[in-house]
Amino acid sequence: MVRRWIGLLTLGLIVALPVRAETLKVAMEGAYPPFEEIGEDGRLKGFNVDIANALCAEMQAQCELVRLEWDDLIPALDDGRADLVVSSMSITAERMQLVDFTEKYTQTPAFFFAREGLVNEVILSPRRLAGKRIGVQRDTTFDNLLSARYEPHATILRYDSATQAYEALYNGEVDLVFDDAVSGYMGFLNTPRGVGFERVGGKIVSPKYLGRGEGIAVRKGNVELKERINRALSAILENGTYKGIERKYFQQFSVY
Repeated sequence: MVRRWIGLLTLGLIVALPVRAETLKVAMEGAYPPFEEIGEDGRLKGFNVDIANALCAEMQAQCELVRLEWDDLIPALDDGRADLVVSSMSITAERMQLVDFTEKYTQTPAFFFAREGLVNEVILSPRRLAGKRIGVQRDTTFDNLLSARYEPHATILRYDSATQAYEALYNGEVDLVFDDAVSGYMGFLNTPRGVGFERVGGKIVSPKYLGRGEGIAVRKGNVELKERINRALSAILENGTYKGIERKYFQQFSVY
């Protein structure tokens, strides 16, 4: 009888133990405000952080945010340092050879940014920017487009982050910066350092170089995780969570 009670007590303790939530390691660059940046407390914050947490909550998982250099995001998937990348990564044919992407979760056009009055043309063709110095974040889709279309005519200066490219623009080291419309407006123009600068020319949309929107990257062949994220993304789009996060950061824009 004593043994029976001990067995039942042990079983009760086992049943009472909490189930440990799955942890997903989410990689991002952390240098692309307002999508992602480091706050005063040293922690990652921004649109991508909130989206990642919303997706994890929908999947009943815990997010472990991992900050990495841009060039290290895809390798981190391959070697297991990250399970997914939520870092405004454009879906391109070249990247799809290396990783699998979910459905897009943002899509915004690209623009040039410059000091007010420097460029007045609506269409900024490569020849119209001949001799100009253009700053861009290296190894991005923006870099790819400049390399293919503008480099024969203009000088392309590459930086490790968009923040560094705008710093160069502010200091007069480049004449223009080529970047995402929202990043350029919210991360530079709408800051004290953006006074006296403007968005110039028309929007540039090029699926060949800029992709067909930004997706969440997972390790190549991880179909199960990709499908789980797609279901979670569909859920937060339908239940209003996504729209609430979008309004929090982009009152003037729609990023989907």
